[in-house]
Amino acid sequence: MNAPAELAVIKQHLIDPEICIRCNTCEAICPVQAITHDSRNYVVDASKCNLCMDCISPCPTGSIDNWRTMPLVRAYTPEEQLTWDELPPELPPEELEGLTAVEGSTVRAEPVQAPASPIPGEQAFVASSYGATLPPWSAAHAYTNLYGPKAAQKTVTATVVGNLRVTEVGKTAGSDYDTHHLVLDFGAMPFPVLEGQSIGVIPPGVDAKGKPHHARQYSIASPRNGERVGHNNLSLTIKRVLEDHQGQPVRGVASNFMCDLQVGDTVEVIGPFGTSFLMPNHPRSNIVMICTGTGSAPMRAMTEWRRRLRGSGKFEGGKLMLFFGARSQEELPYFGPLQNLPKDFIDTNFAFSRTPGAPKRYVQDAMRERAADLAALLRDPNTFFYVCGLKSMEEGVVLALRDVAQGAGLSWDDLGTALKREGRLHLETY
Repeated sequence: MNAPAELAVIKQHLIDPEICIRCNTCEAICPVQAITHDSRNYVVDASKCNLCMDCISPCPTGSIDNWRTMPLVRAYTPEEQLTWDELPPELPPEELEGLTAVEGSTVRAEPVQAPASPIPGEQAFVASSYGATLPPWSAAHAYTNLYGPKAAQKTVTATVVGNLRVTEVGKTAGSDYDTHHLVLDFGAMPFPVLEGQSIGVIPPGVDAKGKPHHARQYSIASPRNGERVGHNNLSLTIKRVLEDHQGQPVRGVASNFMCDLQVGDTVEVIGPFGTSFLMPNHPRSNIVMICTGTGSAPMRAMTEWRRRLRGSGKFEGGKLMLFFGARSQEELPYFGPLQNLPKDFIDTNFAFSRTPGAPKRYVQDAMRERAADLAALLRDPNTFFYVCGLKSMEEGVVLALRDVAQGAGLSWDDLGTALKREGRLHLETY
């Protein structure tokens, strides 16, 4: 028998706003859409959360793994959580006396289900459900959270030693596709990173409410031994934000701060973050990279590490395959350097969606054109897939993988499950 609502006590799932770096991983992976956000906080709706725990392990900071024992009738609403700067304390035991625990995070009037399939009788396709939360078995050990709100040292200061524009100058130069390659040096402070990890940058100043800006997350674009070998540095790929997702003018606080930095300026950094979006390290392992825009950052890091290993003659790498999308060639970061990489080193495929006089073409279209090659790689257990870019690309890419597999006579149910279980398909979209 369920306890009356006024006597029920629940274990409420909450996100720590002091630690959260607003990376959107939790919201993207939640199967019941219980997590949402505004410009300030990510929050969990107790009326939807079913304690499935899918969001726990992918969180790069651990901010997602927080709970409070609460009377059901006093559960914190999303609206309350959006105002928080820190988590509230646990309620004292006397406030919970006489209450009855109920299984699950809440009592629902109606069950929450995944979105319905447009085809009656067919199960809805949820691309994020195939994303691995475990790294490849041969990935190097990742260090995380060395600096941050809960660490012994809150931040580390990095010095800008390079700032280079990596998109072409066009008619709208300096506006919607102004992307920069920044190099940060940490001097004598330890800051070990791996390809696929990220850092948090804290912009100076305060927000409209007078609160210090929260950290913005950026993927690392350089390999583990630095942008410049032998130096304690790393690089980032940052696009200047001048409009929101609805196309309204807005000036991104962190992106504009970073793009305008000069050599010699300093930046406050936290991290590093990330334990799953890591590259394999065993010989003959294949890497398929699928990205758009600044989602190219981790792909550049992986490619450069493999290039350096190849140059040393000490590593027998497998196939590298890249599908890289942008609205136009001018907006595609690193276009020139990519063209100069040897064809026997990396198989590069570009897709442009807004080239004048040409039909729209996306990364999933390029993937389908290379179905035979991708099918062979899907069959090989030594192949690892990495997807990074805007959230809108995720479903199209995973559907393309499914179609390629099925077209080659492979069972997607079996293959999709194996890709996730074996840490072979990694999705990092925002």
